[in-house]
Amino acid sequence: MSPLFAALESPSEEVALTFGDRTLTYAELAAATGALAARLPFGGRVAVWATPTLETAVAVVAALRAGVAAVPLNPKSGEKELGHILSDSAPAAVLASGTDELPYGVRDLPRIEVDVHGTASPAPAPSAADEDPALIVYTSGTTGPPKGAVIPRRAIATTLDALADAWQWTGDDVLVHGLPLFHVHGLVLGILGPLRRGGSVRHLGRFSTEGVTRELNGGATMLFGVPTMYHRIAQSLPQEPELAKALGRARLLVSGSAALPVHDHERITAATGRRVVERYGMTETLMNTSVRADGEARAGTVGVPLPGVDLRLVEEDGSPITSYDAETVGEIQVRGPNLFTGYLNRPDATKAAFTADGWFRTGDMAVRDPDGYVRIVGRKATDLIKSGGYKIGAGEIENALLEHPGVREAAVTGEPDADLGERIVAWVVPTDPQAPPSAEELADHVAGRLAPHKRPRVVHHLAALPRNDMGKIMKRALTRG
Repeated sequence: MSPLFAALESPSEEVALTFGDRTLTYAELAAATGALAARLPFGGRVAVWATPTLETAVAVVAALRAGVAAVPLNPKSGEKELGHILSDSAPAAVLASGTDELPYGVRDLPRIEVDVHGTASPAPAPSAADEDPALIVYTSGTTGPPKGAVIPRRAIATTLDALADAWQWTGDDVLVHGLPLFHVHGLVLGILGPLRRGGSVRHLGRFSTEGVTRELNGGATMLFGVPTMYHRIAQSLPQEPELAKALGRARLLVSGSAALPVHDHERITAATGRRVVERYGMTETLMNTSVRADGEARAGTVGVPLPGVDLRLVEEDGSPITSYDAETVGEIQVRGPNLFTGYLNRPDATKAAFTADGWFRTGDMAVRDPDGYVRIVGRKATDLIKSGGYKIGAGEIENALLEHPGVREAAVTGEPDADLGERIVAWVVPTDPQAPPSAEELADHVAGRLAPHKRPRVVHHLAALPRNDMGKIMKRALTRG
């Protein structure tokens, strides 16, 4: 197959990576990754201590150039989770900065220190095939131990090329983000994406509105973020006029990893004149859909299927929904070259994840507009509420709640009800904790915007919602107070 990063085969002096005050040109990156690749065992697996640093980017790119599967490790993971991942993936070594302090278990592996200033002549790239593993990324493990999704080189190449088509992404673009580098969003899209295009990425290390302002004013053209980051941006815009000007200069603002509330879309657009583009993907599928740069940016939707991706909605019995009316809720199933090859050491889980005819069961519920736009309403396991004979997606109720001025954050779940089957429960972080909106007020608010059967029957007030590293609300952690 063709190399994942053509820009490293005949490298230039253009800047490829910037982390704070540290940079690497394509020529420097080619030398550093070539030297490191020559030290790696071809065909095996290596762990990468995935801090938001230049070393992590060099380590992963070196592994890919060597034909070695990289297993990104979250430095915030606990001992038990790390132990499971290392036992399951059995890496031959761990790649880390010389200054990283590795925890028990990880430090027992042979350690290969990453030198970002390697100067050896790049080793000839081994002949890696399309289906060879590129990354093994572990899922969040909400229903058991994390599973290692084996992502082939083919999936990375096709996803990044499909996004280039959808977003008109070129080597002239400069991306800024502050995402973690142990997830698909920050690593594949945020680091490998610019390198495949021959462009540049500036990583903030830690997200801040000041960093976003500085980099967009300094020539960056694209911003990637998760909803919690865009929520902070929306809140900061009235006090930070320079942030609004900087965002207005961006060619593309992209949000992913969870749904961006409609009211944040609207606040950002009103202040900057720019619309945030949403896309939809998973660890197992990489990217499935996106609002296109040349398409209509409808707040609350994740756009249309990317080139090469087949997508359908199915009923509970697995039968496809054939007519889309923007109301009928179904589970998203996808197939295409963007998919993973399976879960490492878990043939049972791999088999269960696919239908007999090869469609991947995402577990995400959505409605689809007649013209193909997809609107996700939640996870099948936690966000599909069956109440009074209706199938209701938690996401649309959450968006309605967030439009109430007394609500700062909101999550919606279902709980058993003898009459309705399930009743709708709202978990609300009030704007003013001393004067939270009443359950009746919020029920009337939702009923007036959506439909009476979608109103919450119970409301809990919280100081904060439990979230994971990517800003997703951990609904399984919500319990009745």
